[in-house]
Amino acid sequence: MFESLSGRLGSVFDRLRKRGALTEADVNEALREVRVALLEADVALPVVKDFIKSVRDKAVGSEVLRSVTPGQMVIKLVHDHLVEALGGEGAVEIDVDATPPVAILMVGLQGSGKTTTTAKLALRLRDKARKKVLMASLDVRRPAAQEQLKILGEQADVATLPIVPGQMPVDIAKRAMTAGRLGGYDVVLLDSAGRLHVDEGLMAEIVAVRDATSPKETLLVADALTGQDAVNVATQFKSRVGLSGIVLTRIDGDGRGGAALSMRGVTGCPIKLMGTGEKLDALEPFHPERIAGRILGMGDVVSLVERAAETIDKQEAEKVAAKVARGKFDLDDLAQQFKQMRKMGGMQGLLGLLPGVAKVKDQIAKAGIDEKMLKRQEAIISSMTPYERRNPQVIAASRKRRIAAGSGVTVQEVNKLLKQHQQMQDMMKRMSKLGKKGFMRSGGLLPGMGGGGMGGPGGFGGGGFPQ
Repeated sequence: MFESLSGRLGSVFDRLRKRGALTEADVNEALREVRVALLEADVALPVVKDFIKSVRDKAVGSEVLRSVTPGQMVIKLVHDHLVEALGGEGAVEIDVDATPPVAILMVGLQGSGKTTTTAKLALRLRDKARKKVLMASLDVRRPAAQEQLKILGEQADVATLPIVPGQMPVDIAKRAMTAGRLGGYDVVLLDSAGRLHVDEGLMAEIVAVRDATSPKETLLVADALTGQDAVNVATQFKSRVGLSGIVLTRIDGDGRGGAALSMRGVTGCPIKLMGTGEKLDALEPFHPERIAGRILGMGDVVSLVERAAETIDKQEAEKVAAKVARGKFDLDDLAQQFKQMRKMGGMQGLLGLLPGVAKVKDQIAKAGIDEKMLKRQEAIISSMTPYERRNPQVIAASRKRRIAAGSGVTVQEVNKLLKQHQQMQDMMKRMSKLGKKGFMRSGGLLPGMGGGGMGGPGGFGGGGFPQ
């Protein structure tokens, strides 16, 4: 997300940093470029105007222009105003603090990902907030909509309201609240029907459901890829139904980010969650300050650490740490590291959270660092025998040809993987001198993930990410 905006702003700020002193004309020129970058990212014009005016009023002040690092001061001002535009410091949590069962009404257009997001939110409330959740589909128009939520409920192991053919949405909602009370549920998620566009029938139906259930939260599920259309839909739902928050879906596919930057400014509603992928656990809190850091190329190390803490198998990490302490690191361990990386969001997902990586985006693209690369390397290791994985030194030419044929790659790719493993093994031996605590402090993940298969020997700067 925000790749295009981040790239444009990065080039503007690089020029600012190189100048020892700034004039008012320099600031105005930089802000003109920021304005164009925001508009190209599909940010709403009123939001852009307010943003630029607020930054300019402070940036041309004497305390900035006469400071020791005026360029850095302007960048800080832009960062602070980005945080403010996105909603201020800290994430706004889903409010379930009320007498159970607490109703949460999910609204939005058809195709915005509302039903999948309902299941994601149910899973999140169950696992993170330890709530007993019941889901109910109120969509009687879209074919198999109720069955879709039922299947997602089975996948997430979350209860869904039994389907009664012929019932209308308001009656289903009332039945869901009754079932919630009788079943001892903490939260009832109501997945309302959508339309291809906002119409009077849709609004009247949702208002009737709202009045019948008195939801604690009314969340608009909006597709980030629709840009300004998402903002217009949010405005209409806010005026007719009333919204307590927004969930942005398909964030991972949105290179511009205009919807996220516009939503708060236009509607005044906080963005509470964002969908970062197709899996049911791919739903994250929306932290304005972290998102601002990603936009400006500062990375989001806090989210990276949180993601690692949630996905790393501590026992596996302990096993690898023990092997490293003995100077051992075989191909089974390397495969485990690849799987761990994919669980954390893949290479592109992780790189997006690291500071400074935007500056070497072209190098990353040329190196072919993506999800396919990880899967291909896992396939190469899977084509080896257990003996070969434990003893890679025995893999000679004939074995390489067999492994390449079995995994659908070239012998050169097998060689690259073996070279990468050798470099990592050497690095692990050096790390073993730090002791087990030194390895565990890194979460068991391989720092840098460089190697011959990722942009040449040593990867970026000799095996690590650029500073």
